[in-house]
Amino acid sequence: MAKLIKGIKMEIYFYIIIFIIGSLFGSFYTLAVYRIPKRQDITHTHSYCPNCNHKLGLLDLFPIISYIFLRGKCRYCGEKIRPRYLILELLSGVLFVIIAYFMGLNFQNLSFMKVSEFCFTVLYLTYIVLICGIDKENRKINKFVNIYGIAISIMYMSYLCIVEGANIYRYGIYLVFYILILLFDTITLKKFAKSTYTIGILFMILTMIVFTNEYITISTIIFTFLAMAIYILLYKLKNKLNKNVKTDRQISGEISIGFFLGVTNIIIFILMLIYNYYIL
Repeated sequence: MAKLIKGIKMEIYFYIIIFIIGSLFGSFYTLAVYRIPKRQDITHTHSYCPNCNHKLGLLDLFPIISYIFLRGKCRYCGEKIRPRYLILELLSGVLFVIIAYFMGLNFQNLSFMKVSEFCFTVLYLTYIVLICGIDKENRKINKFVNIYGIAISIMYMSYLCIVEGANIYRYGIYLVFYILILLFDTITLKKFAKSTYTIGILFMILTMIVFTNEYITISTIIFTFLAMAIYILLYKLKNKLNKNVKTDRQISGEISIGFFLGVTNIIIFILMLIYNYYIL
């Protein structure tokens, strides 16, 4: 009995650590989403208040805890900190725990393959969150984030083929698609002096396929269209009540497709993890 209780305690401590790691990533996500569009450094530049530009001290940087003790305000200028910082840190921590649990990662099962799969999932989740956050704020699929997505996709495909013996031809096809889109992107960039939103979405979808397979990606696209259709209907209703006249093209041009794709993909991916855990 004592051994069982000790085992349960170890599992609780393990998932608390996973939650803390997740909340730290959540804190990083908020920083990166703010800085990347501004072309600011996200690794070496010290964290600062965006209102007064004062450098934050160590006590200001603890995810969740600092927000609560500071009562959602900057210690130096008193400016209110947006609640989304706290929400994202909490959600990120919970999401990490959910993924670890339903992937079968626990204190007694820290095998190389389990840990590797979890780490690659975290890298992919980071990609999706950054794409979603930047697209929601700026309606732009950031090219540097997509390059990161391509890099981790190549790493993951190499891991699957070398370590897990996955079908090399399947991932070879994905690699060819990456190259073709990159070539098209280069031609477009050279001709029009900018990268298009559509090409960014294509990169995003291909990265989704690599990490979450074709079925989840297809489901993601279908449910994304449904979610956007509902959003457009609600948007039209709101405009009608406010007597704002916007064409369907204007409304469609304001929708952050990458944000909808990313959120839908995470939800479906988590649901599939839960399904596989209990059913398969």
